[in-house]
Amino acid sequence: MRSIEQLTEEILSLPSASRALLADKLVESLEFDTDSAIQSVWVTEAKKRRDEVREGSVQPILGEEALAQVRRVIDP
Repeated sequence: MRSIEQLTEEILSLPSASRALLADKLVESLEFDTDSAIQSVWVTEAKKRRDEVREGSVQPILGEEALAQVRRVIDP
């Protein structure tokens, strides 16, 4: 059986479209202990944001940069 590290390495070598599809399927497979209405709203928002990135209408930034921007706003 392959380790998580081996699977990760293999998955990261896939084309980005395949990784995105796999990510969608993994997220959908998670069990959430939240209200189904709230979950539905979050799934809709996540898919909207995903589509905006795929269409090029929004440019993603690295998580580290996003956190740095938030920190600058919170603690100027």
